Amino acid sequence: MEDNFQSAYQEEEDRLNHALIEIDSTLERLRSTPVYTGHDYTEQVLEDSREQRRKDLAKLRQEPYFGRLDFQGNDEEERKALYIGKIGVDREQVSDRPLVIDWRAPVASLFYSFTGGTEMTSYEAPEGLIEGLVYLKRNVVIRKQILERVADTYNRDSDAPAVSDEFLVYRLGENKDNRLRDIVSTIQEEQDKIIRAAKNTALIIQGVAGSGKTTVALHRLAFLLYQYKDQVSAEKMIIFAPNRMFLDYISDVLPELGVGNIAQSTFPDWAADVLGVTLPEQDASEAVSRWFETAGAMPVITEETPGRFKGSTVLMSVIESSIKLLETSAVPEGDFSPWDGAVLRRSMILRWHNEEYAPYPPAKRKERVMARIHRWIEMELKKSPSAAALKDRKKKGAAREKAYSAKWPKYEPLAIYKQIFRAAKTPEDWPAGAPEEIPPAVLKETVKELKKGILREEDLPPLLYIHYLLNGNEGTERFDHIVIDEAQDFSPFQIAVLDLYVKGHSFTILGDLSQGIHAYKGVHEWKEMQSLFAGEYTAYHALTRSYRSTMEIIEFANGILSAGVGSGLLAVPVFRSGNPVRLISYEDAQPEQAASGGKRLSAVRSALSSLSGREYRTVAVLTRSLREAAELYAELAGQFEDIHLIDGSITEYRGGLSVLPVYLSKGLEFDAVILADADSAHYGGAAWDAKLMYVGCTRALHELWLLHDGGLPHYVQQLGEETVSGWPVPEGN
Repeated sequence: MEDNFQSAYQEEEDRLNHALIEIDSTLERLRSTPVYTGHDYTEQVLEDSREQRRKDLAKLRQEPYFGRLDFQGNDEEERKALYIGKIGVDREQVSDRPLVIDWRAPVASLFYSFTGGTEMTSYEAPEGLIEGLVYLKRNVVIRKQILERVADTYNRDSDAPAVSDEFLVYRLGENKDNRLRDIVSTIQEEQDKIIRAAKNTALIIQGVAGSGKTTVALHRLAFLLYQYKDQVSAEKMIIFAPNRMFLDYISDVLPELGVGNIAQSTFPDWAADVLGVTLPEQDASEAVSRWFETAGAMPVITEETPGRFKGSTVLMSVIESSIKLLETSAVPEGDFSPWDGAVLRRSMILRWHNEEYAPYPPAKRKERVMARIHRWIEMELKKSPSAAALKDRKKKGAAREKAYSAKWPKYEPLAIYKQIFRAAKTPEDWPAGAPEEIPPAVLKETVKELKKGILREEDLPPLLYIHYLLNGNEGTERFDHIVIDEAQDFSPFQIAVLDLYVKGHSFTILGDLSQGIHAYKGVHEWKEMQSLFAGEYTAYHALTRSYRSTMEIIEFANGILSAGVGSGLLAVPVFRSGNPVRLISYEDAQPEQAASGGKRLSAVRSALSSLSGREYRTVAVLTRSLREAAELYAELAGQFEDIHLIDGSITEYRGGLSVLPVYLSKGLEFDAVILADADSAHYGGAAWDAKLMYVGCTRALHELWLLHDGGLPHYVQQLGEETVSGWPVPEGN
């Protein structure tokens, strides 16, 4: 066995050295070629190609590839060793195979989909289905041109069993830094199916915590750009993430895959930009404070909760009815007369409005009708009998034209939104009362806030829809593809509006209902989103394997879901064992420690000292509220140098040691997590509380400690084999 390994290692080391020589030779030739700066278009295109190749090779020379697949097609005489990397590179000399095959190429799909066996396998290529046999599937780790690891996950010529999880477990065991990394070398079969799914589909992905759904979505963008390069462009793609810090956290993945220029935003930022409005910065913090800052007292959520109602398609139909009312009575009563003796009949204006310009949305229709009236005025002015009459008619005509335009409805989204909720004077032909579909409590609260000039995040989808109905897509390009992360926190209304701004229903919508801690505005079931699309335009995938945490952490978190939520969306762990989850009571603090700040602070300080003293790059203390996080941070900052408070206002995740409320941790991951105040005084018995604790627990990759006052919630009362109580025994005792 050892001899086989040494032979494989030597073989791969020789191949790597030859590949590096070829890469360096090609790179040197390209760098010595003078850069073309002229105006000849053909030469410019060639220079762009050379420059891209220079960049690709410079990047490739550090880690040329990560996998090898030996494959023999049915129509081929011999098997070929195919090396797969992040960037595809052809050889300088004509060859039957590239130096490195791009991971997105059709044949590379075998590297991810083939899991062993002696049967014939196949992959889809542009020329059709290619069948053949896989002889070898090998993972390699190359860092800075040095071969570090070789692992065969399948070898047809060997009696040794396949070790498909061995390489995966090795990569998962690596410590975390302050950025999300690509998973291109460890993409699993179920992930690969999602990445390579057809473009014009609203793909909904339910992924358990740690299933890699965010990374899968980012890899899917890279695949779509490769597979549909003539149909899509990076500039017309966008990623919607929960907050700006999360955007920073994922910012390195696409560049690592050789993809740039994809817009990344939060929905509120994008919507506010389209609408030309400013959303108060305090809006998000006020909403969070209302729902999260009072332990054990979260308001009851119903379909009449403002965020839920304003995110429903019910409000869409109310808006549609209101816009139709405006359209039918848009043309002012009476004929138009710019001066005495000149009359433009209302019947003619109605004909323009209702027939000639009917295909245009209301605001554009009004513009064209008013432009037509203006041209009519100019034609009438030419009939003036004298210069004095012309001057007088021009003055009167301009004033009456302006006054006539003012009689039309104000096609402004905010003005119409206020009218719908009866927070402003409505047109005469509108019903006196507000639409009966609007719940009284929602109506009352919205009227109060709109009259104060307050806009909430939940008001943006309705405003966007009004804007679209009035103006169409003008001023906003339609996207080729949209990725929505943490989609369980999006409303159906948000998705329906975004569908107006994307071609062919091309979405990747990903989230986890078990992490639906923003249920006051998000969906409770995926069918709320699926119902927005015809069956042929949507697909659903479930990712159940968790690659983030150890088996002990996942089993513990699953127990919280089962007992506290009754959820069946449980994670299946990859076989990676670690230390048990540790439950530590504040009462166990040492007297001398407790004297300096109390038992709670002492316990948090001791836990942080213990975990940060290990080989962990990222350690987080998660609190129930922002207030508690700020207080703890103030106490800890004097003792720990590399410690940061994450309060929702920062846009950069710095790694190291972090203190943050649990609700801001969603989407992030840390080597070790200390969940402070994991007791019933901070986490009640409701399903929402259990989901909140589940989110906190599933942030940990390797180590999870829960600190408490002794009164544990019912969903963590049961101690299984995956948990231990008390502090760890110091080494040497």
